[in-house]
Amino acid sequence: MAGPALSADSDSGTTRAEAVLSRLQLLVTRKLDGLLQGDYVGLLPGPGSEAGESREYRPGDDVRRMDWPVTARTTLPHVRRTVADRELETWMAIDLSASLDFGTAAMLKRDLVLAAATAMAHLTVRGGNRIGAVVGTGSSAPAGSPGRFRRKPAPETPATPSVVRMPARPGRKEAQGLLRAIAGTHIRPGRTDLGALIDMLNRPPRRRGVAVVISDFMAPVDGWARPVRKLAVRHDVLAIEVVDPRELELPDVGVLTLADPETGALHEVQTADPALRRRYAEAAAEQRGAIAGALRAAGAAHLRLRTDTDWLLDVVRFVAAQRHARTRGTTR
Repeated sequence: MAGPALSADSDSGTTRAEAVLSRLQLLVTRKLDGLLQGDYVGLLPGPGSEAGESREYRPGDDVRRMDWPVTARTTLPHVRRTVADRELETWMAIDLSASLDFGTAAMLKRDLVLAAATAMAHLTVRGGNRIGAVVGTGSSAPAGSPGRFRRKPAPETPATPSVVRMPARPGRKEAQGLLRAIAGTHIRPGRTDLGALIDMLNRPPRRRGVAVVISDFMAPVDGWARPVRKLAVRHDVLAIEVVDPRELELPDVGVLTLADPETGALHEVQTADPALRRRYAEAAAEQRGAIAGALRAAGAAHLRLRTDTDWLLDVVRFVAAQRHARTRGTTR
């Protein structure tokens, strides 16, 4: 689904953001309700405190949930499932750095971030669940290093916090207000500290719930991997990675001028060089592999959405896979 840039720098930008959000909510309601209706479980089932059934242990299961009596009786390792709490609290860490103002396919990455947040809100707000968010809006000064790159002058921006916290509230009306606030968030130049943004979900300490991180994860892995691991100790973590195809490979279009939206740096690239395109693709694959590896090591569920594919279908497939993984091997 194509959509305009979600900029809140002017009244027209806010109007465009509202239009995109309205279309997204209608699309999500129609398709997800039709495909996923009938179950309480959303993107992630969420933790619970009430003991449920036992099932055989599978690699990757939390050893703290081992059911030792059943394990001793059957001589096979089992884990104890829990019944999801009905009043689940979900928090989203949403990265809206300037690097999200990029897209060469059906939509901008910023549109895709809002789409993911809309789907998450729709699937978790039922049954008295609460949903809140912390939104990273860039830093006060653009990051980058001087040198042969030319730098664009940074636009004047009002003094606004680099992170906006939106409290968790129950109800569809409150969830819609949360999404409108996210869409209308004023974005500052510079790069969001993704690690610090994720760490905000640990403060103040909350009861077990679901934590969702939505970002392109373009920041150095070392900066955010530890906060994700720390978050996964107490919460079920879902990482939603947004990707544009041009971040994975370069087309052969001759001389291409690239601009870093976070720093203003410009660089000319000769894309007709096959060796350069190959090195770019290899570096991009290595970077995405490092991101996936860090999330897997942290025990976070990983959903990758692309601007050139049907993101709703990807969400549905992910939900179905999560439900299948949670239910297969159940001992009755």
